[in-house]
Formats: sequence, C-alpha cells, structure tokens
Amino acid sequence: MASQTILPIFDGHNDTLLRLYQPRAGQERSFFRASPQGHLDALRAAAGGFAGGLFAVFVPPAETPAIPDPDLPPGASYMLPLPPPLDPAYAWRTAVSMTALLFRLEAESAGGLRVCRSVDEIERCLDTGVLAAVLHFEGAEMIDPDLDALEVFYQAGLRSLGPVWSRPNVFGHGVPFAYPHAPDTGPGLTEAGKNLVRACNRLRIMLDVSHLNEAGFWDVARLSQAPLVATHSNAHALCASSRNLTDRQLDAIRDSDGMVGVNFAVSFLREDGSRNPDTPLSTLIRHIDYLVERVGLERVGFGSDFDGATIPAPIGDVTGLPRLIAALRAHGYDDATLERLAYRNWLRVLRRTWG
Repeated sequence: MASQTILPIFDGHNDTLLRLYQPRAGQERSFFRASPQGHLDALRAAAGGFAGGLFAVFVPPAETPAIPDPDLPPGASYMLPLPPPLDPAYAWRTAVSMTALLFRLEAESAGGLRVCRSVDEIERCLDTGVLAAVLHFEGAEMIDPDLDALEVFYQAGLRSLGPVWSRPNVFGHGVPFAYPHAPDTGPGLTEAGKNLVRACNRLRIMLDVSHLNEAGFWDVARLSQAPLVATHSNAHALCASSRNLTDRQLDAIRDSDGMVGVNFAVSFLREDGSRNPDTPLSTLIRHIDYLVERVGLERVGFGSDFDGATIPAPIGDVTGLPRLIAALRAHGYDDATLERLAYRNWLRVLRRTWG
C-alpha cells in the first residue's frame, strides 16, 4: 500500500466543505478541477497522497467572520472574544446543506470519492485509490437537546463529532483562541452535553475534544467509554495556545488508548504563537516528536486543518505532504513508523471506537 516516496495519508481534519459551501471572495473553486485556491481538492489530493480523512461540517456565523485574524507581532499576547452562540434553526439548515454537499461530491466523483461509515470501507478505499471521506461535525449546534437530530445524522453517515467549536452552545463551552493561555477557560459540559457524550458512545460516534475547554475535556474523560481523541490539536508545552493540550490532558488521552492528530496551523505550532507561514517543518516535527514521546507512537497522526488555517509554507497545500514525510524520514522515522503516523493509527482508533 505504501511506496518509498508517497504514503497514503488519512487526515484527522479539514475544512474543505466550508470553503466549497461558502468561499471567500475571489476563491470560488470546484473540488474536481485544478485550482490554486485553498489547500485541498481531488486532483491535488491524488498528487500529494491524501487518501482521505474527516471532512468537517462547520457552521459559520451568519454574518461575521468565523475567526478574526488580528495583525499581531510575533510573541504578542491575545485573547479573541468567543463568538456568540448560533441560532439553532440556522445551524440545522446550514449543516443539512453542507452534509448534502458532501453527498453531491460523492455522486459527482463517479466512484472517486466515497463517504465511509466503517473502517472496512476506509481500508477498501485505501486499497483502490478512492478518496475516503468521513462525515464529521465540528460543533454540535445543529443537534437539538433531545438528540433526535443526532440519530438522523448518524443514519445519514455521521461518525465523528466535536461537541463544541470555540463558542458556547447548549452542550458546553469552547476554548477561546488565546496566547499565551491555558485551556482552562470556563465551565464544563452542560447536562445536555453529558447526555450527548452518552448518546455518542451508544451510537459509536467518535467524540472529538479539540475545541473543548479543559473542564469540558475532563467531563468527557470521566463520562466517555471510548478512546479520547483530539482530531487537530498540538502540545501546549511547546506552544502555549489555549487550543493546545496540556501534558495532563495528553496523559489522559494516552491512558484511554486514544489519539492526537497534529494540527498544521502555525499559530498552534510556533513557540511565539504567531500566524507566520514562514515556519520550518522542524517546528511541526518537534510537536510530533513530543507527542510520540508523551502518548505513544501508536496514538499520533495528522490533523492538518487544511482549508481552515495558515499552514507552514514548506507544505503549502495537500501536495506538500510528501515533503513532510520526507522530512520525517530524514529525521529518523522508519517506513513502518511513517505508515503508522500516516494512516494506520487513525484506522486503529476508529476501529476501537466504531467497532
């Protein structure tokens, strides 16, 4: 399945559905035609060895930008205000539209993309060169407190869910974007949030703790019977962003036999917390090394945040993944280890979670 130069990569997070559904001005693109816009499309995925991953449905605010991007000098401290909660009816309509977009991509692909609901399906895609897409919700604003919508979306193909993005909702509180700052920023899950965790365990929907504040993380850790998974987060000890995981959180993920997908966002990688794309691959590899040492080799993979973040210029877009693999190989990771980081660790934790 693997080659010396291009490994199949299964990735923990991208925001490509958002960029297709609501492109920025002048950045409209098709998923199936060559484009310089954004980070990910079918042609570039094939060129970079991107074999699939969790495709996020993120409901943007109705009127304001999702994440303000302040012009700050390197090392400057900041705490961006939490965006306000979404109107549930708007969130539901938008999530349905974005989920439908993923199914339209599957139909338009003529067999080149498959929405996967099991690890066996993902493995068949990896073996046959079909792009494997897993439906993921980044924030559960589209889910009602009675969890009726959760059942419906599960039947449609939902297999991974983050209870919150970095804003409050009926289930809990997201961690704000802040530097330097600990993730301990507010209260934990609500009663509805605790019920959501139990329901996801029952349905075998993977729970993503990436955007939860620390109190919410520990609520999930206490309640969930599944491995703890952070689809796109990094080590707080190396970059003191509130979005990163403390050593104690990493230890809990290790003890649950869970998983961390390393986020390529430079502001979660760099020691100075800046959004400077002139960030060497060594900075990303430093996080990979740290996480491998802390949680174990079998519990680390990639969670790129393609189409949702500023990523290191040496990667550029999905076609730069072989450059990262080559840098990891030069750093001392052998082929068997690289296969684990590239896709096997994700398949392991998904199978443990989904059955």
